[in-house]
Amino acid sequence: MNVNDEQTMSNESVSAADRQLLQEAATRFAREKIQPLAAELDRSASFPRDLYREMCGLGLFGVTVPQEYGGVGADCRTYAMVMEALAGGYAAVGDYFSLMELVSSLLAQHGTPEQRTNYLAPLLSGERLCAFALTEPQAGSDLAGISTTARRTGTGWVLNGSKLWIQNAPVCDFALVLARIDTPDDPKATGVFIVDADRKGFSRGPAEDKMGQRASQVGALYFDGIELPAHALLGTAGKGLRTMLGALDKGRVGMASLAVGIHQAALDAALEQALARRQFGRPIADFQAIQFMLADMAKDLHASRLLVQDAARRLDHREDASQYCSIAKCFATDAANLHVSNALQVFGGSGYIRGFPIERLFRDARITQIYEGTNQIQRIIIARKLMAGAATPA
Repeated sequence: MNVNDEQTMSNESVSAADRQLLQEAATRFAREKIQPLAAELDRSASFPRDLYREMCGLGLFGVTVPQEYGGVGADCRTYAMVMEALAGGYAAVGDYFSLMELVSSLLAQHGTPEQRTNYLAPLLSGERLCAFALTEPQAGSDLAGISTTARRTGTGWVLNGSKLWIQNAPVCDFALVLARIDTPDDPKATGVFIVDADRKGFSRGPAEDKMGQRASQVGALYFDGIELPAHALLGTAGKGLRTMLGALDKGRVGMASLAVGIHQAALDAALEQALARRQFGRPIADFQAIQFMLADMAKDLHASRLLVQDAARRLDHREDASQYCSIAKCFATDAANLHVSNALQVFGGSGYIRGFPIERLFRDARITQIYEGTNQIQRIIIARKLMAGAATPA
């Protein structure tokens, strides 16, 4: 089934039926295609390119990209629902889905017709792989502290610097790179540059041996005097950080949704185990201690899902949603980590053994409190919004 053929969607007005259609397609794909591969992908830490090509064929990428640019043309609420479904199959696949969504959205929104043709179209068709290169050794949460530079030349730019812990770095065909524009006029000027991996001076480190989400490969990128044409700049020179930060709110909704997907999978596994496992002559689900754990998992899962949908709705309505995206990301990822741990407890010793899905979910959940802005940074954002509102005269 190709969801693009079954229903016409518009990110201006997306019906509940539209969202359900795409969510059901993603849920089926997660159950039938992703879940059976999850254990082996985790063990081998291999990049499932064929799986992603199949997702492209089904129209499961570019959810919020307008149809005129080859996307589905849905809204952020739909994106969140699809992310949850895919992450429930395997979080590493959901992570890649989020990367694709952010990069394709940036290309659709800020790209020239030539950039959309050369990068967005092959990205959505699965022909090319991307990376989103922000983080540096001294600039993770503090993106204003980046040291990668882009120097103007008579014909374009020269890029120097490095990035680390970049998703898809070991396999990408091109990267969107945030760099400081080397100019005395504005020391804070930044730009986003499209950098092809085959350019002279481009190199990468090995894939990191990660704790969780192992099939989502990360590594370092190095830029040694890379000569770029003028048209490698994405958007406006000097406003690169603003361009990237505009995508982070959506990214935080994505990570919150990913956490909800992990949380749901953990609850499903814990409930099944509690009903099947017997101690003292009866299922452990009969014991109130286990019932309370399951109830807490369910109530926080429901709250997380509602917070995600609220933040996504605010983004769809073009409201100032930063505070609500941070609330959703912080709450959902904290809740997922707490309750995946509790779900593992329901399994007892077996939950600590490799080969049980709950052990993988436990490892996969941990990074959600770190990427797209640590949860400490989310609390700072929330607090600043609160104080700014309190200081504003009525």
